[in-house]
Amino acid sequence: MNYHGNHIVILDCGSQVTQLIARRLREVGVYSSILPAGTSAGHIKDIDPNAIIISGGPQSVTQTNAPVVDQQVFWLWKPILGICYGLQLICHSLGWSVKPSPNREYGHAKVELFGQSDLLAGIDSGSSVWMSHGDSVDSIPSGFDCIAKTSTTPFTAVEHRERKIRWVQFHPEVAHTPIGMKLFENFALHIAWCSWDRDMDHYHHDIVYSLRNKIWKSTVVCGLSGGVDSSVAAKLVHEAIGNNLHCIFVDTGLLRYKEAEDVEKLFRPLYGKNLHCINARREFLDALQWVSDPETKRKIIGKVFIDVFEREAKKIDAIYLVQWTIYPDVIESSGDGTHSEVIKSHHNVGWLPEQLGLDIVEPLRMLFKDEVRKLWKTLGIADHFLSRHPFPGPGLGIRIIWAISDEKIAILQQADHIFIQELHNQWLYDTVWQSFAVLLPVQTVGVMGDARSYDFVLALRSVDASDGMTASYSELPHSFLQHVSNRITNEVNGISRVVYDITSKPPATIEWE
Repeated sequence: MNYHGNHIVILDCGSQVTQLIARRLREVGVYSSILPAGTSAGHIKDIDPNAIIISGGPQSVTQTNAPVVDQQVFWLWKPILGICYGLQLICHSLGWSVKPSPNREYGHAKVELFGQSDLLAGIDSGSSVWMSHGDSVDSIPSGFDCIAKTSTTPFTAVEHRERKIRWVQFHPEVAHTPIGMKLFENFALHIAWCSWDRDMDHYHHDIVYSLRNKIWKSTVVCGLSGGVDSSVAAKLVHEAIGNNLHCIFVDTGLLRYKEAEDVEKLFRPLYGKNLHCINARREFLDALQWVSDPETKRKIIGKVFIDVFEREAKKIDAIYLVQWTIYPDVIESSGDGTHSEVIKSHHNVGWLPEQLGLDIVEPLRMLFKDEVRKLWKTLGIADHFLSRHPFPGPGLGIRIIWAISDEKIAILQQADHIFIQELHNQWLYDTVWQSFAVLLPVQTVGVMGDARSYDFVLALRSVDASDGMTASYSELPHSFLQHVSNRITNEVNGISRVVYDITSKPPATIEWE
């Protein structure tokens, strides 16, 4: 896909929500690319973007080894928008004062607007924004105009129209800033003069065309999990190269209730003999015996997956491997020892192709989960599979919060199935983003009939989100939760107590491990 001269470059200073900036730009129809903060001005000039955005970040600009930008970036005469750390970096880079705030500002604030600003056009004074910063700017040089302030931050938004530099102290990319979309629309469409050219039909056409040019007549393998991401990635490649695609489905024994049967039923008509279903349950469970550390479990699951996949892929003699990596996977797995941190390991990101010796194809790498779902609707795959909630690559291995066994898997599969079944029965399933059960390493006393029991605790988790990067717990009716609890404790042997997780992301992650 060629968006030369009609997109925005985002310079990443290490924020865990940098990709949300790209997402907001895509929501207003504009393509963007994320580059390291220190990318040379010459490279950016060669790309010829319409504008540059400098992201937030976890560090202070006064710290050693904090992210920096090439000073010449400010003389490319491209519109520049600095966000939080990005604004402080602009000031620091140009020799202005950035000081620690008396108190770290975190949470909602109300902005008071000044004068006429194209960046804040159509936004009302008094609007709510989300702050998260420890440093602040206490003065601005001549030529810069303050266009917004809060009760604690005098220079919340500033612009220099002649130099095409603008900054905001708040985070317009997060859902907690309702005016954020309008700000990005103003910047991308009316300041950077980008054109609307991003929608799923457009992406569908472009990615199939790109894949066809890259891997036409090549033998390609795809690890098909049955989830939305892998299903969409496989279908896109199949449209591009037809029967040269071979899909390998590995039954890890850590899947949802009757998952293997469902995958076979849905995809055998589509891929025929090129769908290879491998029962590797014992290999995974034997390797995971006595292991309780979540990162160790993830890595073991990843290693066994590679071993099984490599064994089967060699039988096919493929050249390319399709991975269903999406944006959140990349960000959460991308700790590089510089400015970002690893949240968790994923067995389908990064190092799998190196182990297999295959070239990589990642058709979904630049998309968020809900965008993948939108893309699904352009592909003609059964809609009932599309509506299924996200499921982690390591499966139930990370929803059993200590050592794994056949018994615990069976308990969790049954309990999770009841939870999901009741969400469907009460027409709640499609109103929430993701729901699942977690088996805890805790046993409590219960009463079953007239007898004392001492069984496991099960946690139910349900969240509302748009992209998985932030989430709030779903406010499911108490009567519903009580009904689900009754069914689980009555029908699933081994569970004596059910609890409901009401923690949002952040501070928690969606999954427990």
